[in-house]
Amino acid sequence: MIFQTANTWFLLLLLLLVPAVWMFVARRSRSITFSSVAAASATGATWKTKTRWVLPTLRLLAIGLLIISIARPQLGRKVTTVDSEGIAIELVVDRSGSMQAMDFEVDGQPVDRLTAVKDVAGKFVHGEGTLPGRFADLVGLVTFAGHADGVSPLTLDHTYLTSRLRQTDIVKDQSEDGTAIGDAVSLALEKLQSLDGRNQEKVDLVKSKVVILLTDGENNAGVVDPLQAAELASTLGVKIYTIGVGTTGRAPVPVTHPLTGRKSIQWAEVNIDEATLQKIADTTGGKYFRATNTQSLREIYAEIDALEKSRVEEQHYVDYRELAIEPLAAGFVTVPPLVLLALLALGLQCILAATIYRQVP
Repeated sequence: MIFQTANTWFLLLLLLLVPAVWMFVARRSRSITFSSVAAASATGATWKTKTRWVLPTLRLLAIGLLIISIARPQLGRKVTTVDSEGIAIELVVDRSGSMQAMDFEVDGQPVDRLTAVKDVAGKFVHGEGTLPGRFADLVGLVTFAGHADGVSPLTLDHTYLTSRLRQTDIVKDQSEDGTAIGDAVSLALEKLQSLDGRNQEKVDLVKSKVVILLTDGENNAGVVDPLQAAELASTLGVKIYTIGVGTTGRAPVPVTHPLTGRKSIQWAEVNIDEATLQKIADTTGGKYFRATNTQSLREIYAEIDALEKSRVEEQHYVDYRELAIEPLAAGFVTVPPLVLLALLALGLQCILAATIYRQVP
């Protein structure tokens, strides 16, 4: 809250009330010398004579309130409005069996590729360190292996989205394994296009649509060719950023012995179809990135964050109330305007002077 007066100099008129108060007090204490006051004391004093000070007090109060009203006291409340224009982002994350390769680190501990992606993508959405977060953006999640799944709709509830991301696991069933890149991109495009049928106010705030595709393999499943999906994205005006994650050649992969259940690390061949990922990005006006460790993955998301910026404008202003002519709510009590209080005090003084405290010459 901010308090101020528009015409502060008028408050100096309150000094004129000081001699008026002094004269009133002096007149009440004025005395006359008598040889004896016994006869006067016997008459007694009525409640009217004892409370007659009410009349000049009400008059002075009315004058004081009018002077304060002329000074225009104002009580202001700071108001901030945020005008944002965000981006609709679909995170498309590979959860195929090859994502269990242990060639990444989080907090100094070796982790599989999907765990590293969960960590960095979560910070990309919420913000941490060099990543400011995407609080003004609609963000959705698609995961894929042998087939694509829409895990989270496009939403501003980023806590819900990242919780669904943390619950994503690498496929265990061999029949579900695979890398359906084309199907995953198609599903992401379908979800982005479904925005046109949603709340128009949210759609108007979306200035662009983006897909961030992260995979460590080659398209070997699904029914849609990745390059055909890229051409569709280009037609729809959707930009695709592709990220090839992990080392190429040989990578450490945890293996569980079928009889003993003991886990061990073995080196396995892994390949990334970088040529296709590059073509997808080029076709849609996006960019291809290569992430071989957690740090490079963070840098990639930071670069994408810088390339796709949301517009957020904040406007600050103060909403003032004129206390002279506007009531003020104070808790459960509403204080009338100062001018009205002055008129009430003056009116009450006139009524009392003409009735209860009326003087007959």
